Amino acid sequence: MTLSHAIWIVTALAAFAAMEGWAALLHGKVWHHALWSIHRSHHARRRGLFERNDALSFLHAPVAVALILYGCMGAPGFLREAAFGFGLGMTAFGAAYVLVHDGLVHRRLPVSGLARVPYLARVRDAHRVHHSTGGAPYGLFLGPLVLARRAATAPLEAAAAAPPRSARRRAPRSAHRRAPQRAR
Repeated sequence: MTLSHAIWIVTALAAFAAMEGWAALLHGKVWHHALWSIHRSHHARRRGLFERNDALSFLHAPVAVALILYGCMGAPGFLREAAFGFGLGMTAFGAAYVLVHDGLVHRRLPVSGLARVPYLARVRDAHRVHHSTGGAPYGLFLGPLVLARRAATAPLEAAAAAPPRSARRRAPRSAHRRAPQRAR
């Protein structure tokens, strides 16, 4: 393996991982706010093959293409190799996102067999939680982990919100007993 190949692999993996965080950030902070007028179509019943939200999916493609082209035609050096790898990672993330999100989750592509992979079935279920609540998880591939973390911290948050034992007052003993029923 050459140094170029190593740079491509490392930067592609880094880009793939970074895209999940970037997608979650955009989804939660931009698409559900400033771009809600476009993204709303994704949370409604689709009429036809496409929805307005599909336009948001293509925003990163020109960036990935530009990075790959620079990686092919730029001046030799680390920057060129890193750009190529980053463009590949962005492209791989986009392809995986389309297959899992549009295909598995929303059944727009014939890839239902992906649900046989247990983690991808949990990804599908986590994204359906997002659609039912409109809240987190906003990312796709880490959605099951976000829900698991939320479930693990929910009891801790509830305990933190409860008043301390010393502040709780017990009702008088008589309040715990039922009043006798009178015969009529």
